Amino acid sequence: MTTADADYAAYIAGLPRVLAGAACLFRDEEGRVLLVEPNYRKGWALPGGTVESETGESPRQGARRETSEEIGLDVTPGRLLAVDWVRGAGRPPIVAYVYDGGVLAPERFAAIRLQEEELLSWKLVAPGELGGYLLGPLEQRVRAALDVVVSGGGTVELEDGEPVT
Repeated sequence: MTTADADYAAYIAGLPRVLAGAACLFRDEEGRVLLVEPNYRKGWALPGGTVESETGESPRQGARRETSEEIGLDVTPGRLLAVDWVRGAGRPPIVAYVYDGGVLAPERFAAIRLQEEELLSWKLVAPGELGGYLLGPLEQRVRAALDVVVSGGGTVELEDGEPVT
């Protein structure tokens, strides 16, 4: 390794870290949203999780893998609905990607198998009731993603759950 290569590697190693998470927004025919209840933190979430960047995984691949691991459904994510920059309080910031998981038929919901190491339960929640389940910027992120689905608009950019104008 040359001195220039070593200097560049040291520079890269010293850069701030950013975490990436990816999830899928699944709905039923009535417009309710599929939420999962983690056993490791308060509040509910969309199926998804951390992107494994050390393996070269993309956010889209991470959303598919995490959905398959968490609820047993291997679904190719649809279009990107929302990207949210969530500032860290005592941790690195997170870039959260939300993909359209589509409208699932009743038999797909019947096929859900929870990853018992991480999840307690799952539930279909009406959009008007999301605030009782989702905490912090996650509620705003999910609502913004739902707005994109309903309006047919483009991907929404958020910072801490708030739309960037």
